Amino acid sequence: MKLAILDDYMKVALQSADWDRLRRRGVEITVFDTAFASMEDAVAKLQPFDVVNLMRERTHFPRALIERLPNLKMIAMTGRRAPSLDIAAASDRGIPVCNTHGGEGGASTSEMAWLLLLAGARDLAKAERGVRAGRWHEGIRAGTVLEGRRLGLVGLGRLGLRMAAYAKAFGMEVAAWSQNLTPERAAEAGVQYASKEALFSTSDFISIHLVLSDRTRKLIGAADFNRMKPTAILVNTSRGPILDEAALIEALRQGKLAHAALDVYEREPLPAGHPLLGLDNVTLAPHLGYVNTDVFTTFYGDALANIEAWLDGKPTNVLNPEVLK
Repeated sequence: MKLAILDDYMKVALQSADWDRLRRRGVEITVFDTAFASMEDAVAKLQPFDVVNLMRERTHFPRALIERLPNLKMIAMTGRRAPSLDIAAASDRGIPVCNTHGGEGGASTSEMAWLLLLAGARDLAKAERGVRAGRWHEGIRAGTVLEGRRLGLVGLGRLGLRMAAYAKAFGMEVAAWSQNLTPERAAEAGVQYASKEALFSTSDFISIHLVLSDRTRKLIGAADFNRMKPTAILVNTSRGPILDEAALIEALRQGKLAHAALDVYEREPLPAGHPLLGLDNVTLAPHLGYVNTDVFTTFYGDALANIEAWLDGKPTNVLNPEVLK
């Protein structure tokens, strides 16, 4: 039996769970700590494996990949949702897909969003690069104080509510909009309701907190960026495709907004030569929102338990239970 643990970018998988429990059962474990170069690369490297352990949606698992892995018998996810995994394709092959707990209650991602907001407000990433290069204050944008400024939240769910609380603690005014948000729900949360147009045109900071779906893909585009204040700062820790990335890059080049602080992108990892890497008015993080030791311990511990249960013939946390009939 061969197990592939995918996308262990930070090389923490083997220390986050007791994988020796599987080795004692004869399971051979291989860890991939870099992204696959292409679909063909993934096919070539994953063909020998019976089980794959996916780290969130780092490696996309479409039907075209699943159908070319003849030995694949079980998929162990990390996290509750798998937007990059074609579960229907797995079901068609009779492959159970087992998920895990979410790993955290929203604190990790919302804290990362607030960190990026602060970094953008003080142009911290550019300042840090300047200090290392011996430039001190040269070329750094003057900072923005949060107190008295307006934070616009796109999405007022679990993470948006945390952001609203942080903002109030810093003395900010908070408004929110989403496709489903009502003025009554916003009032219950203690924030102002705004239309999408008003939110983008009046906010000093915009922070995105939506789930990626067909409804939200490229929900925010050129018209929204054009409405933003030239001093405004955009934060995205949700999913890259919620923004029209090409339109954002153009808006940043034209100074339609002052800064973007991003943790997520249309393509991850960001490829060499990507236009965002050449812009000065961005703060870039490598999708760290959910990344912390507690989450990894939960993810890998639960995935290990799911694999053990499957080996015992009693699969647990199965997203496609129809394959067990």
